[in-house]
Amino acid sequence: MLLQISMGSGLILLTIIVAGASFFLLEGQFERARPWLHREPHGPKQMLVLCLAMVWTLALVTFATWLWALVFWAVGAFPTLEASLYFSLVSFTTLGFGDVLLPQDWRLLAGMIAANGLISIGLTTAILVEVLRQLRLGQHEHQRQQRR
Repeated sequence: MLLQISMGSGLILLTIIVAGASFFLLEGQFERARPWLHREPHGPKQMLVLCLAMVWTLALVTFATWLWALVFWAVGAFPTLEASLYFSLVSFTTLGFGDVLLPQDWRLLAGMIAANGLISIGLTTAILVEVLRQLRLGQHEHQRQQRR
C-alpha cells in the first residue's frame, strides 16, 4: 500500500512540476510576443494563442498518460504497453470504461491517476482562461491607448 501511495504521489508531483515548468516557458514566449499580440488584428492572434494553448494542453496530457503507462508496464501491472497506455488514458481522463482493470496489488493507483487527471485538467483550464483573459485585457488597453 505504501509503495502504491508513494509511487502515485511521485507521479502526480512530477506531472504537476512538468506542467508548471512548461507553462513558465510558454508564458515567457507570450511575454516576448506581447507587443505583437496586442496590435490589431486581434481575431487571428487570439486564435493562434488558443491553438498554442490547446497544443500545450494536449502535450501535457500525452506526457502524463505515457508516464503513467510506462510505470504500469514497468511494474508488470499489464502484459503489454498498449494495455498500459489504454488504461492510463481512460483513467487519466476519468472516462473509466472499466473494461481493463489494474491487478489488486496496484489498484490504489487507479484512483491516483484519476485524481492526477482531474488536477491536471483543472490546472490547464485555469491557465488557459487566464492566458486568454490577459491577452484580451492587453488588446483592449492597446486599443484605448491608440484612441488617445
